[in-house]
Amino acid sequence: MKTMSFVLHGDLCDSRDPQHLRTIRDGFLVCEEGVCAGAFPVLPEQYAHLPLLNCAGRLIIPGLTDLHVHAPQYTYRALGMDLELLEWLKVNTFPEEARYADPDYARRAYGLFVEDLKRSATTRAVIFATVHRESTELLMDLLDRSGLAAFVGKVNMDRDCPDGLREDTASSIAETKWWLAETVGKYDRVFPILTPRFIPTCTDGLLAALGELAAETGVPVQSHLSENQGEVELVRSLCPDAAFYGDAYDRFGLFGSHGSCVMAHCVHSTQAELERMKERGVFVAHCPQSNVNIASGAAPARRYLDEGLNMGLGTDVAGGFSLSILRAMADAVQCSKLRWRLQDQALKPLTAAEAFWLGTAGGGAFFGKVGRFLPGYDFDAVVLDDRRLAAARPFTLEERLERAIYLSDERDIEKKFVMGTELF
Repeated sequence: MKTMSFVLHGDLCDSRDPQHLRTIRDGFLVCEEGVCAGAFPVLPEQYAHLPLLNCAGRLIIPGLTDLHVHAPQYTYRALGMDLELLEWLKVNTFPEEARYADPDYARRAYGLFVEDLKRSATTRAVIFATVHRESTELLMDLLDRSGLAAFVGKVNMDRDCPDGLREDTASSIAETKWWLAETVGKYDRVFPILTPRFIPTCTDGLLAALGELAAETGVPVQSHLSENQGEVELVRSLCPDAAFYGDAYDRFGLFGSHGSCVMAHCVHSTQAELERMKERGVFVAHCPQSNVNIASGAAPARRYLDEGLNMGLGTDVAGGFSLSILRAMADAVQCSKLRWRLQDQALKPLTAAEAFWLGTAGGGAFFGKVGRFLPGYDFDAVVLDDRRLAAARPFTLEERLERAIYLSDERDIEKKFVMGTELF
């Protein structure tokens, strides 16, 4: 896709660090061939020749990153929210994912997912597909055509799932190698990611083979970790020699030892697990809406942020019912308040500025220099027209941003850019 050089003029908001925003009223944001050249209160003379896109009065924020979302589950979002994780998988997830053996169904369902993701404020996503190689490639094709940037995983499972989804170990690895051969280097903005669903559906043999693939190829890894109490107990019984849930992945090289790794949820992670995650540089995908919906709990996001773990936000559709990372920011603040009030008063609630960091720079770091308006960062930006949210008195840019986190929706997204390409 063609990138551009141009200047955006409007009210700029990004993060200085996890606790502090940077705002520039009537500022100028410069894009040079898809890369940010900086954000300025006055346009430097050297950029005066570039085309100017006037978005005066609009909020301009970095593109948002969804670190954990299940594309095939988008069809049944908002259903079965009274179930816990393991039952929810059997009742909702596995029957739906079996449908993706049919490429025609996959094309229709994934088309709806990609179109809605494109219209959202999300510019980058880390995505689970299904065990089906052909359908996974269809999803990658659609994402590539959309202009969004993404990692997409063909799921691997060889136990404790329905016959229509269960692979034998050898064919799972053969299909994964075939998929990697067809997709590595095929797209400009869409990349494969190795995806053992989670320990309960993967034998040691499958995990070992995937670890070997990670070491050989450098392809990153995604999975689930310490999400639900019943799941944690199940993993303990399946892996009695593992020191903790994450250690069960680490024994096979699937916990950041061979490259980038993102683990979703981490609601019930022990301190030993956190220390290993810090050591390996593992990213936490914090999914507050899903954790509430399927009764997993409230992750100690404050602890992870204060201890310096890599962390961003995930919608975890369809555990979560909304694709909006802005909504995930609000949910993260609310869940941190409940945990503080009901469970651990040593952990202060998150602020709006911290939640904004997680949805932009925190998750964006999984993709590299993404999520801030700094020189050398990829030019991902969203223009929000928040005039619909007008009130009887004026607000600061910080206040407008906080209101947008809680009150805005897709109607307010005026423009969206990924690596300097205008998607709409």
